[in-house]
Amino acid sequence: MHRSYSLRNSRAPTASQLMNPPPPVSSARNSRSFTPFRHSMRIHQAVNFSPDLAKRLAVLVKMEKNVMASMVQVTRGRRDAARQLSYWGEDCDDDISDVTDKLGVLFYEVAELENYLIDRHDQYRVTLKSIRNIEASVQPSREKKQKLLDHIYMLKHKDPESPKLVTMEQELVREEAACLVAEAQLSNTTREKFKQAMTYNLDALHEHAEKLGLITAYGRHLLNLIDDAPVTPGEARPAYDGYETSRQIIMDAEHALSTWIPAHPSVNFAKPQEEDVQSDARSWNDYEAQGEPVPVQQMTQMNDSQSDTSEMAENDPNMHPHVREERIARMDGVENNAVNDTTSLQPKEQQPAVQVA
Repeated sequence: MHRSYSLRNSRAPTASQLMNPPPPVSSARNSRSFTPFRHSMRIHQAVNFSPDLAKRLAVLVKMEKNVMASMVQVTRGRRDAARQLSYWGEDCDDDISDVTDKLGVLFYEVAELENYLIDRHDQYRVTLKSIRNIEASVQPSREKKQKLLDHIYMLKHKDPESPKLVTMEQELVREEAACLVAEAQLSNTTREKFKQAMTYNLDALHEHAEKLGLITAYGRHLLNLIDDAPVTPGEARPAYDGYETSRQIIMDAEHALSTWIPAHPSVNFAKPQEEDVQSDARSWNDYEAQGEPVPVQQMTQMNDSQSDTSEMAENDPNMHPHVREERIARMDGVENNAVNDTTSLQPKEQQPAVQVA
């Protein structure tokens, strides 16, 4: 009776989709198979059949394919769970029935957001594939150049006067020029496509996170409509009158999601401070190993740091009293030993020489 505003099927383009048109629907959403065996087969195929230069990126592309397949399964399960939540609440009290129906709407919306995230993730993956294809195209020119170098090296040792050397060296010059062009194209395309791919990925994650935050906020407003005050046996619970409120919450949530536009916050990065020039101070062990006296300035700094540590131990309220007394006594003993060492290391005053008449 009151479950009128429930799961929707037809949707108008949102404001963010009008600003940034959505990518084509990912083929992973139409796949029905999900087995760990297929995941491992994709990775093994990339490892065994990809060129050496493109092998690592090929494995990454296959892993992203597995990620999308897992996301598809999560999306289908979330959509089914949203329907089941709404179905379970039908036989409950009025407030539980109404809130579960509206929460099912929100959870179904989360599944739709994840479907859109899959499409954007596929766009990121396809862009990475373009880099992989260029890496695979550069590999043959590298191998041909290396083979020419090996043949020239062998021919120079076998027959230095062979007329083939001139022809092979000319061909090597051409291959080196072609390699330079291919390497420059690879470098430029890698930077461009990688930046574009990560922009797709990060923008999709940002939009997904922001919209999830909106959904959770409106979901908490729905939960506040449930009266969870305990009642005594035989006491009747007040009649539920939050149908219009819950309907308005869902409409506000839909409006907030449809009018959301990306607003990238400005991030200020603090420049790392330049490290101070390290001092030439050495530890006491270094001085003792070389038989040199410890400088008075360094010893004073050590004593000051120990006194500061002692004061911290005295003023620490979380430290057990027995532990505090033991630590202070140990620090005082170290300080007294350091003072005695300083006194013994100071040179004695020389007596004036007595002149004999």
